[in-house]
Amino acid sequence: ARLLCSFQRCFVCGEMGAAITCGEKGCDRSFHLPCASRGECVTQFFGLYRSFCWEHRPEQALKAKAGQNSTCIICLGPMEDKKSYHTMACPACQHAWFHRSCIQKQAIHAGVRFCCLHCRNQDRFVMEMLAMGIRISKRSQPSRESGQAFGAVYQRHRRCNASKCLCPGGREQAEEEGPWQVLPCSSCAAKGTHRRCLCLSNSATTWECDCCAGLGTGKRQ
Repeated sequence: ARLLCSFQRCFVCGEMGAAITCGEKGCDRSFHLPCASRGECVTQFFGLYRSFCWEHRPEQALKAKAGQNSTCIICLGPMEDKKSYHTMACPACQHAWFHRSCIQKQAIHAGVRFCCLHCRNQDRFVMEMLAMGIRISKRSQPSRESGQAFGAVYQRHRRCNASKCLCPGGREQAEEEGPWQVLPCSSCAAKGTHRRCLCLSNSATTWECDCCAGLGTGKRQ
C-alpha cells in the first residue's frame, strides 16, 4: 500500500505520495490529508473513515440559507450568502451559521460536550458534523482555549442587528442605559437591538430576535 501511494499524485498540489483516494466508486482522485481543506475535500473521522473529493463530498440538506448580513456565531465574521464548503449551519435549528474552520476548532476544544451554540442540540448536530468531515476530540472537559473561542459569542450582543438602525453613532454604539442601550436576544444572546430601534420602553428587560421567535413574530418585550 505504501508503494502504491508513492505513485499517486495529489490532485490539489500536484505532488506525488497522495495516500487518500476518494471513496466514490469510479473516482480516482487522490490527495494528501494536509491538502484536503484547500481542495475542499471531506474526510469522515468515524466508522469506515471514508474520504471524498470536492465533487463527491456529502453536503448539508438545509432548507434555510444565510442572509446577506449573516455572521459566524463563533468568530462574528461575515458569512457567504450561499451554501458552500466553507459555510455550514446547525441541522436542528438552521439558525446558527458558522465557518467550517471555526466549528472545527470548537469541536476540538469542546470534546464530548460539543453541541450547537444556538439551540444546544447535540445528537443530531454531532452526527451531521461528523458526516461533514468535522473531527471531534474525545476530551471529557472543554479545553482552556474554549473560553477564548466562545468569548466572541457573548460579546456579540454589543452590536445592533435591527433591520434599520436609528442610532446616530451607528450599530456599534452601545450605552449602559437609555434609548441606545443594546438588549441581547433573551433566547440566543447572539443578536441585539437598540431600545429605540424597536421602540422598546425603558422598562423592557427581554426581547427575542426573529430567528428565535419565528420570522415576523419576535416578542418585543
